[in-house]
Amino acid sequence: MLTELFAILFYVATAILVIGVALRVVVYWRTPAPLKIPTMPAPRTQTGMVYRMAREVVLFESLFKSNKWIWIFGWMFHMALFLVFARHFRYFQESAWFWVNIVQPFGKYAGFAMIAGLGGLWARRFIVERIRYISTPSDHLMLLLLLGITVSGMAMTQYFHTDIVALKEFMLGVISFDLSHEMPTDPILVIHLSLVILLMVIFPISKLMHAPGIFFSPTRNQIDDSREKRHVAPWAAEMEK
Repeated sequence: MLTELFAILFYVATAILVIGVALRVVVYWRTPAPLKIPTMPAPRTQTGMVYRMAREVVLFESLFKSNKWIWIFGWMFHMALFLVFARHFRYFQESAWFWVNIVQPFGKYAGFAMIAGLGGLWARRFIVERIRYISTPSDHLMLLLLLGITVSGMAMTQYFHTDIVALKEFMLGVISFDLSHEMPTDPILVIHLSLVILLMVIFPISKLMHAPGIFFSPTRNQIDDSREKRHVAPWAAEMEK
């Protein structure tokens, strides 16, 4: 029953995640930008804008300029999350890509960096007065959820080892709609997967949507060409016709 239950939960959670994120992205795409408001100094060309966006996504440039110690914890968590996520690709492939094998030793210990990063980001919501003032229960619960996923995953990696082969067979079976392979019933694994499913479900309605949302931020994706070209929002252009 556990195998069928978690397979169904994964199907439902995946549908909610994909459809929910897609709907939110459509809203971002259709939201008009009536003004030219790129944060200065802004790039003057499309290539410069892409380069600036890449620095923001990879290096968190604006956060680095505004607060160095928050940048350390934020960048540490996100880069570690990338390594851990990349490492997990092996559970969804019969033969892992070469780069997935390369990141295995790095992703194995990146969990410690995730815990440190999450701890620092959570501590600022208590220590920094202005951040504490605007923090809501959902902010703390989201950090707790991420920390729970990380700690349970690290516990399985370092202490409570599960049957990796059986787990991979189960995940490959879920992908191919073949539920003949049973999921391991280790308590830590059940907790870990339950928290992951919960994260997938609430992702589209959470602040974690800043991940795709950053690409639709007019302060980052606009070009400083207001003197050369008049900026007209789509809805304003229709009114002028």
